[in-house]
Amino acid sequence: MIRKKPEAIGGIIAQVLRDNNLEQTLLEKRAVDAWEKVIGQSLARYTDTPQIKNGVLFVHVKSAPLKQEFFLGRKEIVRRLNDAIGATIVKDIRLL
Repeated sequence: MIRKKPEAIGGIIAQVLRDNNLEQTLLEKRAVDAWEKVIGQSLARYTDTPQIKNGVLFVHVKSAPLKQEFFLGRKEIVRRLNDAIGATIVKDIRLL
């Protein structure tokens, strides 16, 4: 990968991520990291760290009433998560 013209480091990093199929993994990590920001610290205390697999975010909720609230508002949470990371990565949420 010899370059003759100067390029921005951000562009080079983005190219390396695409070439090594790491872009999707990075976006999934950002979605998991955005969980607490999207739902808030007080509600995040009642959940374990979420995991994402094939576009589905799996979250263990420790409170039954809160689980019901998340279930009813899961489409809005999905939208806010995707907005927070700037890409459509999360397609659904499964509450455990």
